[in-house]
Amino acid sequence: MKAQKYNIAIFDTFKTRNNKFTGEAKRQRGIIAHLATEQSPELRTRTSIAHIIAERHGILWQNIYSGIFRDLDEVLIPSGVVKEGGRLPLQRGPKALQMEGVPFYELTNTGLLVASSIEELGPNRTKVLESYIRSIPIGAPNYEVMREGILLLSKFAPSFACKIVKEYVRACTVGLIQDITPMDIRKLRSVISATIGIEKELIESFDLLQTDQKEAIRRFISLIS
Repeated sequence: MKAQKYNIAIFDTFKTRNNKFTGEAKRQRGIIAHLATEQSPELRTRTSIAHIIAERHGILWQNIYSGIFRDLDEVLIPSGVVKEGGRLPLQRGPKALQMEGVPFYELTNTGLLVASSIEELGPNRTKVLESYIRSIPIGAPNYEVMREGILLLSKFAPSFACKIVKEYVRACTVGLIQDITPMDIRKLRSVISATIGIEKELIESFDLLQTDQKEAIRRFISLIS
């Protein structure tokens, strides 16, 4: 995914309201989340996606269809996040269209990584992340360290694992890195090292504490969280 060429807008917010996603961001996040969780090809066509996202936001599907079309054809497919998964036969309409069929869509491996960076997936988020991590080519630099580390974090500290991925994907959308996949330690370090200082300090210091000190911190964290 090369963000400077295609406007991956999943983190875009209004200039005056940094906590509110733009309409484009909501559409793209909705498309990605839907494709990450929906198994039926019939519900992964442009029209079906438009219906589902429109219903979720309480608007007419006709008002969002052109945006869905544009997001898929001009952004998510060219950027390598989404690909055509196949074609569904048509029983009605122009003969040429019946023969060609209606396309349905699915996430690529890159799309799985992007999907795991958005909150809309809910409890499926770590499962999608694990699917991507297991798809990384074995020959990637520091593959075993990265694979084992992220899989363990996704199991025992899923919020931390999701934070790492979110910052990594966000860095791509603003052009700090170009090729988001395959993920490797070098690219991760270049964008993550400055954002996980607190977690790094806690992990390193926790190893130095005595058992009673660790328990005191656990109790304190439990009380304030």
